[in-house]
Amino acid sequence: MTLSSFSSHELDFIDDDEFHEECGVVGIWTTQDAASLTALGLHALQHRGQEASGIVTYDGNQFHTHRGLGLVGEVFDDPRVIASLPGGMGIGHNRYATTGETQLRNVQPLYGDFEFGGFAVAHNGNLTNAQLLKQSLVRRGCLFQSSTDSEVFIHLIAISLYSNVIDRFIDAIKQVQGAYSLVALSKDMLIAARDPLGVRPLILGKLPYSQDENSWVVASETCALSSMGADFVRDIEPGEVIIIDHDGVRSIHPFADNTSSRFCIFEYVYFARPDSVIENKSVYMARKKIGAELAKESHIEADVVVPVPDSGVPAAIGYAEASNIPFELGIIRSHYIGRTFIEPTDQIRNLGVKLKHATNRAVINGKRVILIDDSIVRGTTSKKIVEMVRAAGATEVHLRIASPPTQHSCFYGIDTPAEEKLLAHTHSIDEMCKLIGADSLGFVSADGLYRALQEDKRNNQNPQYCDACFTGDYPIPLTDHDMQLVKSK
Repeated sequence: MTLSSFSSHELDFIDDDEFHEECGVVGIWTTQDAASLTALGLHALQHRGQEASGIVTYDGNQFHTHRGLGLVGEVFDDPRVIASLPGGMGIGHNRYATTGETQLRNVQPLYGDFEFGGFAVAHNGNLTNAQLLKQSLVRRGCLFQSSTDSEVFIHLIAISLYSNVIDRFIDAIKQVQGAYSLVALSKDMLIAARDPLGVRPLILGKLPYSQDENSWVVASETCALSSMGADFVRDIEPGEVIIIDHDGVRSIHPFADNTSSRFCIFEYVYFARPDSVIENKSVYMARKKIGAELAKESHIEADVVVPVPDSGVPAAIGYAEASNIPFELGIIRSHYIGRTFIEPTDQIRNLGVKLKHATNRAVINGKRVILIDDSIVRGTTSKKIVEMVRAAGATEVHLRIASPPTQHSCFYGIDTPAEEKLLAHTHSIDEMCKLIGADSLGFVSADGLYRALQEDKRNNQNPQYCDACFTGDYPIPLTDHDMQLVKSK
């Protein structure tokens, strides 16, 4: 039974108390086997989106595309699928929906035929003025085929009055607001771009083993390069547009007033894969340092430090090292629960955490336990895990969180609940602790999080990262959201 056999509600019944990844993008230029390499890159970026996957290639004469619902291994499991995607140039996309429902029509890359030829685009992020632009585009006669905000790019390029592809592309990105890392493919070039604040990651790499010295890769994270045997070159800069064609790589900076970066701090906390290096920082080492800061700020005497796997592991190691308390895998995670044939009844929903996690009683029984997790969303999972650890014989359970309280929704490409459903938005830390059932609850401070990322503290006048989910300080206007608030009054 495959992913497409289930509704999104059924698939989410175990994970409805977690933040979900955004999307992952890959682009390949002039190799002999772009589709296979793109699929390898998407597989490495599977953590960024598990709902759907797609690849578009160009063979010098025509474009080829294959998209499907499911994991990369499900969508591209048949060798005949890869064989149907010939060409040395390609882009790919893993999707987790932040806008638009889970349907094939919303799976990227999106493709369109223009007067200058075919054009495909894949987008990681979220546009905050997509609805406003869509209303204007529909009035001009544009027909939308999907409900995803990413299709706005296609229509803006289509109606642009500029003559060449690059000028049309720049015309389009100058009209959008929000967070975006884009890869796009025409018959002549591969384009990569980040929004002016660089909220979402995007990196440039090179394929050293290719027969063509002009062989390049762009991807959301460096872990994708490793899977393709590519070398890291550099991060694509905030507001930068990279153009790769038969003449090589060139860079354009169309946003003259771009002076700062507000990279998503939650990439370091949770989203990026631990072996990735983003903005010159090892994600794994950053998480260990966050754990060390957490130990400095809210330490308590205990017998064992236990991570909530998998995202809590590096922070728990850092906490254990800083506090000189033994680190143990007191909770074991099953990696095979994502596809279940069990009908999600209320009883099964209540067992969801137990299906995904099991306690290791040998290292918990009779111990004072410090549990380390990356964040608290609704709190239901945290409550069940605390109950499981107590049932395994823990005498005390102290919950420590490797991020500040998440009090606000994200509008830049991370799927978060509405604010009223975020536990930290409606409850104090003491109230949260009581509701979850822990003996104590502590979060790393915003300054502690910044110190772990090699900053002295958060600069409140000019924050170094986007941390809106913790602070409510949104660096990009929330045009569509604000319009909805006005309409609801």
